Amino acid sequence: MRSTNVGISIFNVKHRFSSKNFWVNSSHSNMIFKIQKRIIRIIANSNYRTSCRDLFKKLNILPLQSQYILSLAMFVVGNFEKFSTNTDIHSFNTPQKSHLHPPSTRMTKFQKGLHYMGVKIFNKFQPKIQHLSNNKKQFHKTLKIFYS
Repeated sequence: MRSTNVGISIFNVKHRFSSKNFWVNSSHSNMIFKIQKRIIRIIANSNYRTSCRDLFKKLNILPLQSQYILSLAMFVVGNFEKFSTNTDIHSFNTPQKSHLHPPSTRMTKFQKGLHYMGVKIFNKFQPKIQHLSNNKKQFHKTLKIFYS
């Protein structure tokens, strides 16, 4: 019983970090992911060698990387007016004309930030998922199902 309470406490701490939207770019993200898997195994009362993929689905919890993608996508959808599309930049008829235009930068620090990574991840979604961005709840629900 004690180990489950510790696991829940660590999950609460992780959720505080998730609101910052930069925790996966941390040098400690691999360690955090391993801790997350250990906690999932404790909650599910599973063996330490059990694969966590099915446990994440069973407990309806997203893995660290999926939470990162979801939080970046929701940031982009919530601040859509701050981003421009490729058609705003040029008038060429390209297959990526409806994609968001990534900000121009050469600094690695900016490229790991919310705006740049958010655009890159949003542009990788299928067009049918991108079109759901008008409805934040439906977009969030679809992404959560897609990544679980």
